[in-house]
Amino acid sequence: MKILLTGATGYIGKRLLPILIDQGHDIVCCVRDINRFFVPLPYKERVSVIEVDFLKKETLAIIPKDIDAAYYLIHSMSSSADNYDKLEKESALNFVSQINKTQAQQVIYLSGIVNDDTLSKHLSSRKKVEEILTSGTYAMTTLRAGIIVGSGSASFEIIRDLVNKLPVMITPKWLNTRCQPIAITDVLEFLSRSLLNPSTYNQSFDIGGPNILTYKEMLLGFAKAKNLKRWIFTVPVMTPKLSSYWLYFVTSTSYKLASALVSSMKVEVVCRDTRINALLGVIPMSYDKALSRALIKIETDAVASSWKDSLVSGRFKTNISAYLKVPKKDCYIDRRKMEIIDREFTINQIWSIGGETGWYYGDWLWDLRGFIDKLYGGVGSRRGRTNKHEIHAGDSLDFWRVLYANKEKGKLVLFAEMKLPGEAWLEFKIIGNTLYQSATFRPRGIWGKLYWYSVLPFHGFIFKGMLNKLIA
Repeated sequence: MKILLTGATGYIGKRLLPILIDQGHDIVCCVRDINRFFVPLPYKERVSVIEVDFLKKETLAIIPKDIDAAYYLIHSMSSSADNYDKLEKESALNFVSQINKTQAQQVIYLSGIVNDDTLSKHLSSRKKVEEILTSGTYAMTTLRAGIIVGSGSASFEIIRDLVNKLPVMITPKWLNTRCQPIAITDVLEFLSRSLLNPSTYNQSFDIGGPNILTYKEMLLGFAKAKNLKRWIFTVPVMTPKLSSYWLYFVTSTSYKLASALVSSMKVEVVCRDTRINALLGVIPMSYDKALSRALIKIETDAVASSWKDSLVSGRFKTNISAYLKVPKKDCYIDRRKMEIIDREFTINQIWSIGGETGWYYGDWLWDLRGFIDKLYGGVGSRRGRTNKHEIHAGDSLDFWRVLYANKEKGKLVLFAEMKLPGEAWLEFKIIGNTLYQSATFRPRGIWGKLYWYSVLPFHGFIFKGMLNKLIA
């Protein structure tokens, strides 16, 4: 069967893709920027990639007419604090209009549990999208999930950050709200088994694990899994705005995402029924088991996808393609070079940079720059990286975004997503037996020029020290 996969670069889409391929399907992946979508070599024969923006109706004509089914995994929650609900509505309307022109028999939508009488803006938007998608000429299947537990998920990473960093937590009262977490493995099982299954047509299902827990119990459960002692005290004085700032400064989440999550965490997300479990033969795992599996993935460096790699986790307002060509005109450039001893060693060093590995020299200065960035509303350096040794175009890397990564050519290009009075690139390139390292800054006005000269003294030993470590 030919399956249309939207949100192919997202947390769920990246993990669903290999499952669908293993089932024997041909997959058409919809991406907004083809340059940031990496297709592993074994999948290339079964995967085609098209560049589509569901907010731009004219780009949708490229969607094949002969698709058999489609997954709708598009969310705009953190792209704008004010109008993401309007963006989600527009995307859904454009999607329905185009899919109605195809041969698609079914559309599968992953939504949120919307059983509470009072819904947040985020959950109300999800419910509205479901209503729009149901208006199509195809059979509709909606799977409603609460908190998804898995390595790299936004909720899991927030829990991990809080527990790892705070022995004592003074927390908002919404930590006493009940939810029904579900393992990412089970979410993928429900998504894949629902595909072209007539028993799921024109129905909505709640999906969740066997445990109903408060967010406080989830935090303490994670602490137990890590053999950590943690004390949590809830107070009624934390406003939604203060709670959002609390999450933003302590965890790796963006403020916009933190704000949306806080509003949703005040709403109880518990399944009304679990009839789909018997219908599809899925027995969801417990919260403790889901935690154990996620921690193993992290420890073995086997995290398949992360919410942090989404463009909305950074400052990008357009495709990375627009920044791929490093400018020269009206720029300040710090160029350095050094003869390499072992090409493979140097490549591996470059490809392991950032995250837990660090930047090889003056790490405390990099951390300080990340902290300052957080204070000014930037991404900071807590995003780290998804994989310790592999990076691809589109991945986040501390406060950088990977624009280009090619091991064979020995070239890596990073773009700064920190708050800056200008734009900055960091480039590594091996030509022959020489490693070239370039820091390029395009200033914006007088403040940009002053910024460059203020940090220039640090370049002398930071970049020189890093270059030495990349060689030997």
